[in-house]
This record gives sequence, C-alpha cells and structure tokens, in this order.
Amino acid sequence: MSDKKRVFIDMDDTLCHFSRRFAEKIKERPEIAYPQSQYGFFANLEPIQGAIEAYKTLEQHYDVFILTAPSYINPLCYTEKRVWVEKHLGLETTPNLILCQRKEFIIGDYLIDDHFYPFKGEQLLFGSEQYPDWASVLKYLL
Repeated sequence: MSDKKRVFIDMDDTLCHFSRRFAEKIKERPEIAYPQSQYGFFANLEPIQGAIEAYKTLEQHYDVFILTAPSYINPLCYTEKRVWVEKHLGLETTPNLILCQRKEFIIGDYLIDDHFYPFKGEQLLFGSEQYPDWASVLKYLL
C-alpha cells in the first residue's frame, strides 16, 4: 500500500469528450435516442485537451485511479472503457480502472469529476468556474 494520496478521475467529460460525441451522434442519427448504446461509442471518444498529460503528471505525485460509471444501456461500455484506457494511457494503467455506478462508496483524497457525488474526500468539479480545465486542476493539486 502506497503512502501517496489517492486521486480518482472520472472519464466521461473529464478525461474524454462524452457530451460532444453524444451531440454529434444525435445529429447524425436522431432516431437513435441513446447513441451511447451503439457499438464503438465509448472506445472512440476523443481525449479532452490536456487530460492525458495531466493524468501522467498526477501519477508522479499521487496514486491515480480512473473511476467511471458504466452505461447500463450499453453492456459493451465496460469493455470499451477498458479499451479506451489502454489506447490513451497504456496497458499499465488498466489495473487502475474502476467501473462503479456508486461513487459514494469510494474513499480517497480527491475526486475529479464533472458531476457532484457524495464522495468521501475532496471533490474538484471539472468544468466549473474554479476548475474549468486540466491546467487549473494541476495548479491546485501540485
């Protein structure tokens, strides 16, 4: 067990552009109400600017985990999120992927997420006025 503080980072709209892809898919095929239910949706999300570099920087100072809620609409989401992590952060990062609908059960020092959860630690609300981007998150945590 490491003596470093623990940082949990959400995926959708924190590490990768979920909402942007969702809007693009709705525009392309409006008859599909839940584009995230389609094969390949999660595996092909684009990283948010600075997210990959920020993750790697935080790894040098913290125990970093990806904490993401899987889509119950798409059972392939579990695998696709794992594929995304390997593609963008490397195979060595995949053991630090936690798929969990109930983030309030997780205990750590920090949660970086675009939604508020009753997390047992300090939450940095990504995309907020205080933490609009990865540069602001890194400035606070480092």
